[in-house]
Amino acid sequence: MNTPALILVAHGTRSARGVEMIAALAEAVARELGAQTGAGAPFGGASASSEVPRVRTAFVDVLGPSPSEVLCDVDDVPAVVVPAFLASGYHVYQDVPREVAASAHGAVAVTRAMGPDPALAAVMRMRLRAAGWRPGDAVVFAAAGSSDARARRDVRRAAGLLAEQIAAPVRVAYIATGEPKVPEVVAELRAAGAQRVFIASYLLAHGLFHERLHGAGADGVAEPIGVHPAIVRLLIDRYRIAAGTLRTVRAA
Repeated sequence: MNTPALILVAHGTRSARGVEMIAALAEAVARELGAQTGAGAPFGGASASSEVPRVRTAFVDVLGPSPSEVLCDVDDVPAVVVPAFLASGYHVYQDVPREVAASAHGAVAVTRAMGPDPALAAVMRMRLRAAGWRPGDAVVFAAAGSSDARARRDVRRAAGLLAEQIAAPVRVAYIATGEPKVPEVVAELRAAGAQRVFIASYLLAHGLFHERLHGAGADGVAEPIGVHPAIVRLLIDRYRIAAGTLRTVRAA
């Protein structure tokens, strides 16, 4: 069986910097998979001579190509779709399955979303420290937001993981959909006596949502999660598990 392609599916953004970050993340995943396979590391049960998997990006909104278009381009091999979303809402439960069905690809596995995950929380802690956060400073956990209760539950779980990482409470707030909004929570923390307030950005890449955080009145805003070796490993782990499932099904 041919090595499954990896399709990294993101939301999409009009921010050139955000698009570049998604591309850089996909390139980092491709480099790591190529290095591991080329070095003779076992790959889903395959030998060291296995073909290095193709890594492609797709977007469910704002820009293309769409997941169905990319899946049609790789219809000669099985494919693993990895949703690069930090919570599982409409895009994960509705858009991705619809795109997979529309492609009519014969062998596709879809992994669970990136988040919540301890690896994301660990990177967020690093981003907070780089922004100037110190123990004792208040933290607002800023997520894009969703009308899907399952996504909001994921955000609360992710906030709990960050709280464990920094050994301090964090307050959840939303940038777009949902209440309370980030500026409101920043103001509430200041009114309650917080000397310094920092925003932990639960966003994968730069874009309009992250830009809004800089006007929320905090003392510092952490960078989005972005590209980091821990995030690359997380995506590869998702891919390997699903690729192994595809191999098992095809072998049966």
